[in-house]
Amino acid sequence: MDLRQMEYFLAVVDHGGVTRAAAQLRVAQPSLSQAVRKLEKDLGTELFHRVGRGLVLSPAGEALVGPARSILREVHAAENAVRDVGAMRRGRIDIASLSDLSSDPLSVWVAKFRRLYPDIRFHIEERDETADVVTLVRSGACELGILSLPLPTEDLVGEELIDQQLVLVCPPGTEARWPDPVPIGMLSGAPFVMGERGTATRDYIERSLRTHGIEPEVAVEVRQRGAVLPIVLAGGGVSIVALRSGLDAMLRGGVVRELSPRLTRRMGVIRRPGRITEASTEFLSCARESFEEFARSIAERMAGGATLVDAAKVTRDETDRRMRQDNAGTTNS
Repeated sequence: MDLRQMEYFLAVVDHGGVTRAAAQLRVAQPSLSQAVRKLEKDLGTELFHRVGRGLVLSPAGEALVGPARSILREVHAAENAVRDVGAMRRGRIDIASLSDLSSDPLSVWVAKFRRLYPDIRFHIEERDETADVVTLVRSGACELGILSLPLPTEDLVGEELIDQQLVLVCPPGTEARWPDPVPIGMLSGAPFVMGERGTATRDYIERSLRTHGIEPEVAVEVRQRGAVLPIVLAGGGVSIVALRSGLDAMLRGGVVRELSPRLTRRMGVIRRPGRITEASTEFLSCARESFEEFARSIAERMAGGATLVDAAKVTRDETDRRMRQDNAGTTNS
C-alpha cells in the first residue's frame, strides 16, 4: 500500500466515482482503476462494491477512509514543514463540530483565519450529537472536534477554549413584555422553539432551565436548527441561542435579552493524541485571540454602563466595519 494508492482511493470516495476522480487528478481512468484494484489486492479485501457501472464503499472501504485521510495529512504536513516552514502557504483543516457551534463561533473563526491565510482550505462536518463528532475525530476523518463541555477525552486530548454567552430571543414587538435582563423565573410557561430532542444544545438548555426550577414548555420542535430563529421572529415562541445568533436576530427586529442569572456554555476542542498540523495549531491560536478580543471589548463597554447585548452589538458592528474595509482593500489591490 503506497501513498498514491491512498490518494486515488480517497479521490474516488470524494468525487463519487472513477471517472470524475480521474478527471480531477488528471490521470488516465484505466491507471486509476488499476491502482485501486491493486490496493484491494494488497489489502486482501474489496474496498468498493461494483453496483452496475457505479461504486459503493464496502465496510472495509468505510473503515479505511479515516486512517487514509490522517496518513495523507501527516505526509502533507511533513512536506509543508520542509517547503514552507512557518509560511502557512498551503494546507487543509478538517473540523467536526456540533451543528449550532459551526455557525457560532466556528464560522467566525474560519472566516477570520481565511482572511489571514487565504491558501488554507477547510472541510467542516456538522453533527447534532457529541458522539458523532467524537467518532469523526477518533477515526481520523477530522483532525479537530468542536464541542461543549464536558469534553469526552477517552483516547483523545481535550482542551477548553471559551465561554459562550447565551441570550433569550423573542418575537418583534414584545419589548414591553421582557425586562433586560430577564429573570429566568419569568420563562415558566413561555412557549419555546427548540431543536430536536436529544441534541446537545437542547439537552444543555433544558438541563440549565431545570437547574433553576423551570420546566420548559416546548411549543415548536424543529429538526433543522436554521428554522428556529425564523419561527421565533414570525411570532412562534421564544428561544435561547448563542449571543452572536441573537445579534443576527436583532437585525430582523427580534427582541434580545440577557438572562439573569446568565447562561454560559463552555466550549472546547478535542483531537487525537500526538502532533497536530501547523495549520491547525495556528487556527486554534487565532480562535482564542479572536474570542478574547471580542470578550475584552464587550467587558470594556459594560464597565461603561452598557448592557451585555448592547455592548456586543456595538462590538460586532465595529468588527464588521473593519472587515468590510479590509475586504475592500483586498479587492482594490
